[in-house]
Amino acid sequence: MQQKVSDPPVHAPAPSERAGLAVIPVIDTGPSYPMETLVREERRAHQLLDAATSIVPQRTLGVLDAVSRRWLAKWNNAHLAEIDAIAAKLARPGAYFLSVNYEWGCTCRVAPSPDRATARLIRVLDWRTDGLGRNVIAAKVAGGAGPFVTFTWPGYTGVLQAMAKGRFSAALNQAPMRRVAGSYALDWAANRRRVWTMPHQTPAHLLRAAFEQAADFAEARQMLITQPISTPAIYSLAGIKPSETVVIERNETEARVHDGPNVAANHWQAPLWQGRARGHDSPGRACRMAAISPEFDPKFPWFKAPILNDRTRLVLVADAAVGRVVVQGYEASGAATEPLDLVA
Repeated sequence: MQQKVSDPPVHAPAPSERAGLAVIPVIDTGPSYPMETLVREERRAHQLLDAATSIVPQRTLGVLDAVSRRWLAKWNNAHLAEIDAIAAKLARPGAYFLSVNYEWGCTCRVAPSPDRATARLIRVLDWRTDGLGRNVIAAKVAGGAGPFVTFTWPGYTGVLQAMAKGRFSAALNQAPMRRVAGSYALDWAANRRRVWTMPHQTPAHLLRAAFEQAADFAEARQMLITQPISTPAIYSLAGIKPSETVVIERNETEARVHDGPNVAANHWQAPLWQGRARGHDSPGRACRMAAISPEFDPKFPWFKAPILNDRTRLVLVADAAVGRVVVQGYEASGAATEPLDLVA
């Protein structure tokens, strides 16, 4: 691929920089990528479950699994059979609960490339769970509408961030929590009860459907705006033209659409929509992200606090027009993987 003048040259880390860092595996899969990645990387899946559930008693985890599966079955979730197979393969509690779990913070930016020839996505994922950065994988999926690469974990059935060459790049952020009862704990419980009444797919499953079905930016934009979801969410979407950028704020059945260059964190931009912002310093992260140029540089020179914090697990820059993405896993102690500079 010809290097753009506006992009810094690819930096190959020196051996001292690579010491102790994992390598992000790149796995070619068919449409059933959650099971295929689990078969290939089951050890990583167990490590993540160990970390994610270490403070939850097995009996409690079993109850959470049962409730999560009942919710999936109650509303005839399209991925239930897939999740059943994954749970059977893992043969331990946690698979159902983690498939519908939705507790993270994120910061994103969609904007034209520095030379204004294409559109780019910058994505930072924050999550409490240790091991997510060290065990991230790149699954190259043969989707129905075309191939895409999702940066995910073995056995996970949703999509949180992905790129489809020639179509679009997109990421999902957690939305603010509705204020219902006053305290954080009571609000959390009330919001979880509300999900039980929602007959819709999860936000991560809708984003997966967009990558599997949408032919281009316009179709993905329409899906993410109109299709109902079980939980409020924020989508960042970048197409292949510099004009194709949008942030879509969603509740279960409504959307607030912010076309053009924009940022997304874990608070609402939409007037009159209110709630508890998620993650660490959501306004501060959004403000800093708004000033970042979406350049390809595996050193991520802009990657500093508050966007970078002890919950940061992933950083990437993606350009669907050229089919290139640069990604790196992080843990609380800092970089956990070598940068992966992938050209689809």
